[in-house]
Amino acid sequence: MTKQSKDLKPSQVTVPFGATPATEPLSIDQWASSMVWTESMLKTLLANKVRGGKWHTLYDKVFSERNLRWAASKVITNQGAAGVDRQTVEQLDDELLAEITKLQQELKAGTYRPQPVRRVEIPKPGTKETRPLGIPTVRDRVVQTALLDVLEPIFDHTFHPRSFGFRRGRGCHGALRCVEQLLEEGNVFVVDADLKGYFDTIPKDRLLALVKQKVSDHAVLRLIKMYLDQEVVSELSRWTPETGVPQGAVLSPMLSNLYLNPLDHHMAEQGYEMVRYADDFVILCKTQAEAEQALAVVQQWVREAGLTLHPDKTQIVDSRDQSFAFLGYVFRGRFRFPRAKSQQKFMDRVRELTPRTSGDSLEDIVKQLNQMMRGWFHYFRHCFWNVYGDYDSWLRSRLRRILLKRHRTNPDRQPRTCRWPNRYFSELGLYSLVQAHAQFVQTIENYQVESRMRENRTYGSAGGGVS
Repeated sequence: MTKQSKDLKPSQVTVPFGATPATEPLSIDQWASSMVWTESMLKTLLANKVRGGKWHTLYDKVFSERNLRWAASKVITNQGAAGVDRQTVEQLDDELLAEITKLQQELKAGTYRPQPVRRVEIPKPGTKETRPLGIPTVRDRVVQTALLDVLEPIFDHTFHPRSFGFRRGRGCHGALRCVEQLLEEGNVFVVDADLKGYFDTIPKDRLLALVKQKVSDHAVLRLIKMYLDQEVVSELSRWTPETGVPQGAVLSPMLSNLYLNPLDHHMAEQGYEMVRYADDFVILCKTQAEAEQALAVVQQWVREAGLTLHPDKTQIVDSRDQSFAFLGYVFRGRFRFPRAKSQQKFMDRVRELTPRTSGDSLEDIVKQLNQMMRGWFHYFRHCFWNVYGDYDSWLRSRLRRILLKRHRTNPDRQPRTCRWPNRYFSELGLYSLVQAHAQFVQTIENYQVESRMRENRTYGSAGGGVS
């Protein structure tokens, strides 16, 4: 706990990200697909002993039966909607052997061609806006997954440690922990940057040039280019985007990371503290002047890379008395809150589950709410302590409205009490964010006590005890 929080009651503590035990990111040899990567290949990769720095013979590993079968199993497990050919994952599962054989033959003969991507508009969380999502066909997702299993270790090996998005064993909390640590070290001036339409504006030729720095297998490069040049179908429209990577495609997260990887290394070499998750990044500096210099460096790099910083969403913030948002959290001084869009997403979901005219039993509604709130709290458990009571109170008021509606429409149905006190919902098993936070605080305190005891035992056994 921080010094300021030591004297607070467990329910009144804000748990720093750094108080949660951190796990070391998995090494590549722990997650690389054994269907592709042999022990000798991994040894060569990790020792940086690839001949000429480029991988030459990879295509046969893409279409190997073992790899395609493994890729298909992952696509089936992930489910997902059908593409333009209307084939479902259930149909793929039913005809798996025939589909794998057909894909393997097409890839071997060089006759395989990806089908157009079906584009749909999905709502942006917490807003009334939408964003485009591409849905490749199921069989194309299988081939892309097989290709990703071949390529991901090669490029992940080059990625910067401060890149947290779409990488094995890394995630949002790791990035947030890093930001918090840098703030505590005095890096309070924050360059809060926003790339405008990043995924749709990546220059394809420059992206392929980055791929070619590590891969020289022409068949693999041709396959990647086909995916980048896939047609898009949306209702009655059909076109081929000139720039960008398809959002929703299996390969896109890795490729989008690859394009910003030079920025990660460039900023680190210049001495700047940058933390990135996908296209969302912040740069933390000790002075206003340093932040202005960092922003100028980013602006130049982005311009030369063919990208654009959003003019209205890119700013320099003094985090001691101003707010900045990163990965759903708002940082302001020592306080952490869910950002407005995150709050709106939470409230919209609660409203969906608690319509006043709901015909579900209260027990079923509570069960659905509990599942949603557990996931929400797991992510936002590091917020300032007093936010949770407001959410609990508002949620109970939604349930009281349902009960009141039912009572009015059915006078013979008597409520347990006129006001349905908080205890009533607690007895129903309603998840409480306040209680979850108190338990989380207690768990962290117990962990810290146990850690100190282990340290003392280790210190004492080494003969360092003080008499």
